[in-house]
Amino acid sequence: MVFMGDRATLLETGRFVQRHSGNAADEIIEAAGVVDEAVDTTAEHETEAETEARHRRAAESGDAAAMSVLGALLLRRGDLDGAEPHLRGATAQGDRAAANNLGVLLHQRGYPDEAAGWWRVAAVAGSAPAAHALGRHHRERGDEPGAEYWLRQSAEQGHALGAYALAELLEHRSDVGAERWLRAAAEQGHREAAYRLALALERRATEPARGPHAYDTATGLRTSPGTPGDAAGKASAAPRSAAAEPAAPKGGLAEAEQWFRQAAARGHRRAALHLGALLEKRGELKEAGRWYLTSAKDGEAKAACALGFLLRDAGDEESAAVWWLRAAQDGDGNAANALGALHAARGEQQTAERWYRAAMDAGDVNGAYNLGLLCAAQERTAQAEQWYRRAAYAGHREAANALAVLLLQAGDANGAEPWFSKAAEAGSVDAAFNLGILHAGRDDDRTALSWYERAAAAGHTEAALQVGIACLRDGDEQAAERHLRCAAGGGSAEAAFRLASVLDARRPAPGPPVLGAPREEKSECEEWYERAAEQGHRRAQVRVGMLAAGRGDVAEAARWYREAAEAGSRNGAFNLGLLLAREGGEREAALWWTRAAHAGHGRAALRLALLAARRGELTEGRRWCARAVELGPAEVAERAARLSEALHQELTA
Repeated sequence: MVFMGDRATLLETGRFVQRHSGNAADEIIEAAGVVDEAVDTTAEHETEAETEARHRRAAESGDAAAMSVLGALLLRRGDLDGAEPHLRGATAQGDRAAANNLGVLLHQRGYPDEAAGWWRVAAVAGSAPAAHALGRHHRERGDEPGAEYWLRQSAEQGHALGAYALAELLEHRSDVGAERWLRAAAEQGHREAAYRLALALERRATEPARGPHAYDTATGLRTSPGTPGDAAGKASAAPRSAAAEPAAPKGGLAEAEQWFRQAAARGHRRAALHLGALLEKRGELKEAGRWYLTSAKDGEAKAACALGFLLRDAGDEESAAVWWLRAAQDGDGNAANALGALHAARGEQQTAERWYRAAMDAGDVNGAYNLGLLCAAQERTAQAEQWYRRAAYAGHREAANALAVLLLQAGDANGAEPWFSKAAEAGSVDAAFNLGILHAGRDDDRTALSWYERAAAAGHTEAALQVGIACLRDGDEQAAERHLRCAAGGGSAEAAFRLASVLDARRPAPGPPVLGAPREEKSECEEWYERAAEQGHRRAQVRVGMLAAGRGDVAEAARWYREAAEAGSRNGAFNLGLLLAREGGEREAALWWTRAAHAGHGRAALRLALLAARRGELTEGRRWCARAVELGPAEVAERAARLSEALHQELTA
């Protein structure tokens, strides 16, 4: 049988595509386009009915091409009975497109083997759609070599669906040659291929250490054995097939974005979601919001959720709640958690709890953790423990840490330790720090330090402070400075104070003041003291005051001494009293010295004793002398004792 040219190229119909593809709608649209191109119209504005009537007249006169096109039109419409005689007639005259369409028709009627026979006839005659359909047929039968042969025939003829199906087959075998065919399909306008190619490029750009092993065909993500992307841990690097030609290395986030854009522009809602995420990460929030909106309107719950967060960050909480609600109702657990947090912040605890439960029902373990937090905030400890346990058993590391804290607060250190360990091993930095605290409480400083170091290496501020303190204790000033800088940079006031103290100790002793000398700029140690002081660190406030006083800046010194004193610093109160006394404010100075003396400051008590002695209040003076002797230190106690004896002699003279 001699076959004619592909004047009426056939199309996969909707029902056939749905059997074979995970993205049926995409392929149906492409198939419909092929039929429209195949219709040979002679009048520009001819209606569909007129076109059909013209082809029907030609078909009745025996025109094979007209029979083929008419059969294709009827097949697309779902009129199998009407299409079959025309397709068989055209096939009998050697029209390969009709043979392909006849295979589609028979497949829809439930005769896959007979359909495959006609696809083979058309494919041998050079029909790329038929080769694609035949390859799919062989894959359904488990015949991968046969499937690859025919899909490759289709792909190499430039058939987008064939290239995409071949890429899927190679991905299934973890063959690195899959990317070449994804790219080929994407370049021909296949939106799912563009999306999958973009995912692969994005993954490779952001995780270069993983190596070119495989693609996860379920998610479009490349995976390696045992990686987080391979939940079952079963992916493996299979040998490349002899026929697979690796593409030249291309890629990067810029190229991934290009393919996401192409897929999104063709209506791929998940591509629009990914494009929005890329843009949001880059700070292009307005455009990111537009793509999230496009995806969300097409029914992508994750995009609706992401749009909600974008709106919340922009201050539009009400609009955010609308999109979170839409996403949560579509089963998005993250959006349900966001709604729960929103209602919890408003004090609507029952509504918050309902949404957290919805998140949990959607499979989001954060829902159980958030329920635990909600119950803990309401002091419903038993229920909090129950929810923390549920989340912790499901692998939620922060829930494990929270459960351990709850147990530790209840006095069950032995019960807390394994949960801290589980959370720490899963990557919880807080749990590692808490293990350090736990072992420090047992005087096991060595183990405590190892956990502090682990948490510090992960950026935990308080852990870095503890490591820095340990290094100071061991005399390793260089290591101490390194860790204290990390902690101080992370916002620890105590670390900033201790770092300043280390730097302060290295400064040379100040020489005698020189008249007319320029005012010295603040040193680095003073800047760290000030940073700690601004965060309310009382000892730092006193030290900043002392440094300001040393520069002759009395107003600045007084400000910092007063802040420290009002926060309860006895040294701040004493120094403020000294400053006020020198400036002639002896009465106010006495008030601050009294406050300092009552807080246990021996020198302040001695100053009050001297003040009382000068005023002739001898009994009051002896009382403050006794307090100074009691408080010390030794030199103060000695001076106070001598003054007390002198006052006693004066009283008894």
